[in-house]
Amino acid sequence: MLQAALAAGTAHRRSVFELFPRRLPEGRRYGVVAGVGRALDAIERFRFDDDVLAVLRDGEVVDQPTLDWLADYRFSGDVWGYPEGEVYFPYSPLVIVEASFAEAVVLETLLLSIYNHDSAIASAASRMTMAAHDRPCIEMGARRTHEEAAVASARAAYVAGFTATSNLAARQRYGVPTAGTSAHSFTLLHDSEEDAFRAQISSLGTGTTLLVDTYDVTEAVRLGVELAGPDLGAVRLDSGDLGDLAHQVRRQLDELGATKTRIVVTSDLDEFAIAALGAAPVDGYGVGTELVTGSGHPTCGFVYKLVAREDDDGSMVSVAKKSKDKISIGGRKYALRRLNHRGVAEAEVVGIGEPPVNDGNDRPLLVPLVRGGEVVGRESLEAARARHRSSREELPLTARMLSKGETVLETIHIGEPEHH
Repeated sequence: MLQAALAAGTAHRRSVFELFPRRLPEGRRYGVVAGVGRALDAIERFRFDDDVLAVLRDGEVVDQPTLDWLADYRFSGDVWGYPEGEVYFPYSPLVIVEASFAEAVVLETLLLSIYNHDSAIASAASRMTMAAHDRPCIEMGARRTHEEAAVASARAAYVAGFTATSNLAARQRYGVPTAGTSAHSFTLLHDSEEDAFRAQISSLGTGTTLLVDTYDVTEAVRLGVELAGPDLGAVRLDSGDLGDLAHQVRRQLDELGATKTRIVVTSDLDEFAIAALGAAPVDGYGVGTELVTGSGHPTCGFVYKLVAREDDDGSMVSVAKKSKDKISIGGRKYALRRLNHRGVAEAEVVGIGEPPVNDGNDRPLLVPLVRGGEVVGRESLEAARARHRSSREELPLTARMLSKGETVLETIHIGEPEHH
């Protein structure tokens, strides 16, 4: 596309691309935007270096004028978007890229791969943290996905309310807090469970978390309290009927005087399993496979479409795809969250060509992310976490339902454009 547009003289037409979802994954009531910070980092360093250009040249992938253009590529346009942690709905204009066609079109795969993955993880994580109420969730999915996806997943889960990750690379790159426990292999390494517990407590202190289901849970709990005393930090359950076991272990810990020792559960948890454990005396959840695979929805189905472009007279005209079941809506978009007098969200209002009218307590959703090629929207993960909490709390109570249902907010378009 780039080569042909350069040859046709249309590559430099001012264009507006939009990244948006046509629908939510089946049964989901809302989604969560994540990956914004990663996308900004990626745009900033997106270059075609000598090694890349050599591959394109040697394979005759593109012609010399295109190679020359790519060699000088620096994104110089503007980007607006929903900030990280915000919730979204069908046809929410999550990212708007305004630049020349050439500059914007080469970002398509970059933006879609980041947003589709990270938002899928954050959307699942949000359901899990909501089901957990105030009990902490720890991300533990690194061994169930690609090594790079694991780091991005830990970051996205943190945005959506997870308190920590077992992935140390996420700590290194993004400052995500880390936590972890020993594995069964550590217990099996030693001649006895007592030797294993003694070694762990000696090295890590009485506040450590002991894995107690390698052999016999009751005996392991007794042994752990005997060795660490009543200040034992936590025990972890990784198998069996977690609800029943948690009740048994809580009674035993209390009888042994370890009333402050926490119970952490793991083992293929998802939002439904977490919700089912709501009445059990569980103090924290370690979540792996289901989180890093989006709990059944590993992508959000975002698309990146041209919605407006410059015509021969220099005027901007709306354009849109009209294929059956894959329509797009032309025109530059503006969005706000309509709130009622109690601060509860009522609708996603998207203005086409001009901003929708704010009745005084509505909340604009698009913020500047890149201006003139310079990143202006970078922010901390803590800010994204706070935004997610507040935006989720704005939603109607039906958003808390885990059962399959319709989206909790309707998306209303105002000002349909004439398509070119």
